[in-house]
Amino acid sequence: MKFLMIEIALYQPEIAPNTGNIIRLSANTGAKLHLIHPLGFNPTDKQLRRAGLDYHDWTDIDHHDNYESFIQNNQNKTIWPISTKGHCFYHQAKFKSGDILLFGPETRGLPQDIRNSFPQEQVIKIPMIPNNRSLNLANAVSVVTYEAWRQLQFLGAEGLGRTKP
Repeated sequence: MKFLMIEIALYQPEIAPNTGNIIRLSANTGAKLHLIHPLGFNPTDKQLRRAGLDYHDWTDIDHHDNYESFIQNNQNKTIWPISTKGHCFYHQAKFKSGDILLFGPETRGLPQDIRNSFPQEQVIKIPMIPNNRSLNLANAVSVVTYEAWRQLQFLGAEGLGRTKP
């Protein structure tokens, strides 16, 4: 049974194993995954396959030629940009089914113009010790995805006895 869940968007991801791990996360949480091109690796990369194991076939993945295409195809959804330069902590966001968590590339994060195109309170961050740069992308995606899913009472999770909102 398919549930409307949180969606994950990776803007120009650069490291195949990170994306592979996020594919696996998506499969295990029911989250749809958006990959916004250009990618920093070939989608058939052996490291991508290895990190994602056999979960590629269990994950709903949309490829977008560019950011504009992604926005155009998702204009009726709430998008939460996640950045070390965010204004609110991720646990303060009020997620709902169908929301999209938008993450930037590993080496540079989301560009300022993208962050600035959203209301300040919608650009969220993960708390960290001062003077640290960032978390690994796959770890950051996991942290925020599981908080969003928790807020949705783990809709669709096995063994919880809850299958409908």
